[in-house]
Amino acid sequence: MTGEPGPRMMSAGPGQGVAFRVATRDEFDAWDDLTVHIGGGHVYQSRAWAAHRARAGWQPDYLIGSDGSAVLALRRRWPIVGGSGAYLPRGPIPAGGAAAMAARLAGAAAWLGEHGVDVVASDTEAAAASGYPALAAAAGFRAIPELQPSRHRMSLDLGGSADEEALRAGFSKSTRQRLAAAERDGIEVVRYDRRGGPADDLLTSAQDEADPGTAFDRFAQRLLATGQRVGFRIGGVGEFQRWWASALAAGHLLFLEARVAGEPLGGLILYRHGGRLSTVHSADDPASRSAHPGLMHLLRWRAIQLAVREGCAEMDLGGVDIAPDHAQPVPGSPTWGLYEHKRSFGAEWVEMSGAHERVIRPWRYGLGRLTGRLARLARS
Repeated sequence: MTGEPGPRMMSAGPGQGVAFRVATRDEFDAWDDLTVHIGGGHVYQSRAWAAHRARAGWQPDYLIGSDGSAVLALRRRWPIVGGSGAYLPRGPIPAGGAAAMAARLAGAAAWLGEHGVDVVASDTEAAAASGYPALAAAAGFRAIPELQPSRHRMSLDLGGSADEEALRAGFSKSTRQRLAAAERDGIEVVRYDRRGGPADDLLTSAQDEADPGTAFDRFAQRLLATGQRVGFRIGGVGEFQRWWASALAAGHLLFLEARVAGEPLGGLILYRHGGRLSTVHSADDPASRSAHPGLMHLLRWRAIQLAVREGCAEMDLGGVDIAPDHAQPVPGSPTWGLYEHKRSFGAEWVEMSGAHERVIRPWRYGLGRLTGRLARLARS
């Protein structure tokens, strides 16, 4: 999976700037190699995500930088007043260092500003410790609330050559015991994945993979219940399911479902991108926890094993923080149990840089937000 790093990106400091232009046909055809498969890439910079958001009224711009980088921007026009707002979903991707990323951010904003955009938002997954937030501020961007659910992640370093047994030996004692119990219970992990891969001895290929709607529907209902239980809100379930199906078809997403005697009891949705597998959603049946307390442990372990076999440098176990402060959980907080669960696999909390915004034309931005709200009220 990670053996094709994509085109080399030259470094660029903020002083140099990065000039952007629209991608050529050949660059468009190779887009995911530039933004998803390359180290640090993200599914939300993919053609599949652009097409999904286009169906909701966003206009995608596929931009190529003078340093060889690529940035997907999504634009939406303001009603009545003209102009638009733009969003770089998880872009620019982390590649080449914080200064190079800030130069790309400034360059993409300049191109968009020249093409009628009044405000640009970005939420690249650069680590906060990289110094990127200060460089983004120097480029005229200010911190804003999160646009995606989490601004942190629990990261397990695999180094591209991790040993499965050595990893398992490093798990907490209770996690190793629960894994052993889940394996004795004969819990089956079923895999929905158009890409396939080196784990047929661990994962059962789903018979209904060609039409995963039923599996996604039952997982979505569990996800809604999980959100209510731990205090986070899930948006439109139908929209989620449409995206999951598109991402699965593109090979960017895989779904692991745990079954006991053929009955589905929990699952994980993961993205395959940027030299890592990333946990996006997890949900289980709380009623089954006393009978099968290691069910979610086994799902995460199978995902880690798959990441190892695909040569990933990192297993991203997902976030555990909750709005509005996105703080690291402490004992007594709603997600403390989930935090401890992920730590038991050796994952470490990594704070990301968060979302940023640059207002280019304040007057039209203000009018655009107002007319946008009025239009939404009229539709509702």
